[in-house]
Amino acid sequence: MKTNAIIIPIASGKGSVGKSLLTANLAIALAEHGYRTVAVDLDLGGCNLHSFLGLPNQFPGIGDFLKARSGALEELLVPTQTSNLQFLPGDGKTPLMANIVYAQKQKLIHHIRKLPADYILVDLGGGSSYNTLDFFGISPSGIVITTPEQPAIMSMLVFLKNFLLRAILRKVARNHRILTMFREMHKQPMKKQISSIHALQHEIAAVDQEAGEAVAEVYSNCRPRVVFNMGEHPDDLKTTSQISKSLESILSVEADYFGFVFYDSPIRTAIRDRTVFLPHHRDSLAAENIVRIAERIVKYWHRPVEGSAGLLLNRVWKVYENRAQFPIASGQL
Repeated sequence: MKTNAIIIPIASGKGSVGKSLLTANLAIALAEHGYRTVAVDLDLGGCNLHSFLGLPNQFPGIGDFLKARSGALEELLVPTQTSNLQFLPGDGKTPLMANIVYAQKQKLIHHIRKLPADYILVDLGGGSSYNTLDFFGISPSGIVITTPEQPAIMSMLVFLKNFLLRAILRKVARNHRILTMFREMHKQPMKKQISSIHALQHEIAAVDQEAGEAVAEVYSNCRPRVVFNMGEHPDDLKTTSQISKSLESILSVEADYFGFVFYDSPIRTAIRDRTVFLPHHRDSLAAENIVRIAERIVKYWHRPVEGSAGLLLNRVWKVYENRAQFPIASGQL
């Protein structure tokens, strides 16, 4: 059975950027807008999405599905406190699921695509494990979460580079001439490495024109949506120009800047009290930011947002000025 679900993988270059919390609350916001939504925990080996949805870690999930080798993934969906929102647990209490084989990943992706939903949000592990890279490719576009700090931004760029290289290798996996070329390139010293994905595509096309065209298709179809979390000031968005420059010159891709979530003490309160953030802190600034991102997903997911960096900066400045007394990490705005 096919569905028309929009699948949104959500990743980050490193941990501790608030990815799972944002995934859970974006799912809640979409469900509250009336869309059938499923939140999937695919951080195998480190699943904790349930805690941000107010659920105990006691349900069978993906780990059980893969071990059983039969049955429907849909049968493992768990109702949540939010109408229209269901949760698909990850490995739960099933150990040793962090390194599943490629055939298991393909089976899982096939069944996720058949889940009955309008939106399927997939919470991935932080970093660039093969699992995470392969699951990020479940959909043409995904969200990458970063904080405004330089180490997190660099990790995000490394993640996207690794994703493209992984996708390219999958495209040419049966082309022995290209694989031999990759191995020879890997042996080269750092200063002789290929400088960009575009340059790599030219090298591949010189060996095999058809393979070169397939590689070009990989990066031309990649358009990540960037969300900044734990921001303190609109000036944090000054980094978008450098991010765009790096993406275009090194990876040959463009990004849409989809949201900015201010650092907000009610989030810490929700985590400390083990409550679900959005329903209990609806008037907070971070809740407003998250709902705005959900609205952008509904409106813009299927098309590029031209000038997204400038549009987001203007919006964040308006929010900042309108909520001048709202507390953030550095004190009062």
